[in-house]
Amino acid sequence: MTRVKRGYTARRRRTKIRLFASTFRGAHSRLTRTIIQHKMRALVSSHRDRGRQKRNFRRLWITRINAVTRDNRENKVFYSYSRLIHNLYKRQLLLNRKILAQIAISNKNCLYMISNKIIK
Repeated sequence: MTRVKRGYTARRRRTKIRLFASTFRGAHSRLTRTIIQHKMRALVSSHRDRGRQKRNFRRLWITRINAVTRDNRENKVFYSYSRLIHNLYKRQLLLNRKILAQIAISNKNCLYMISNKIIK
């Protein structure tokens, strides 16, 4: 049986791992064992935070819509976020929260028009 030299395969595997960890600091980018541990930790964090990011953006959109609907200076919309969403569903208007938040920031009058159409 011939002797198998593993140097090439192992080196290729390690360089692939090192490319992932090239931006890490200190031993986390130099030592193979710590690179592997840090890589696993980074992948777990990124997987967890993808769900968290969706949650945070949804909270931000809801806050923005609620701020505009409760704005007392304009007095064009007389209710809260929950009533607005409830009436949207009742009228079967399919506008998601992201679009509503963009409308609320860029063009408040458009949101007021939408809310007035819902009420009538």
